[in-house]
Amino acid sequence: MPPESDDDLRLELARLADEVALLNSHRFVRIHNNVPRLMFFQFLRGLMLGLGTAVGATALVSVAVLVLSHIEFIPILGDLATALIQEIKIEVTE
Repeated sequence: MPPESDDDLRLELARLADEVALLNSHRFVRIHNNVPRLMFFQFLRGLMLGLGTAVGATALVSVAVLVLSHIEFIPILGDLATALIQEIKIEVTE
């Protein structure tokens, strides 16, 4: 190998080592290198996902019931909305 190629190779290897050191110092990599910490963060992520799903579904159903309660004048949807509202009221009082 010519001397220039050897020097270029060493320079590229030094740059690569610097980049690997920089990547290893990132928070994401440090979290994933520790298994208990990773499991804890994944557990918290699952809790937040479940909570967000429950809150979102509750809001969506509430809006749907509200919209359905205002369209009683449509024969098919009105009967369905009335039955749904009565069923909800029965479950709430129990």
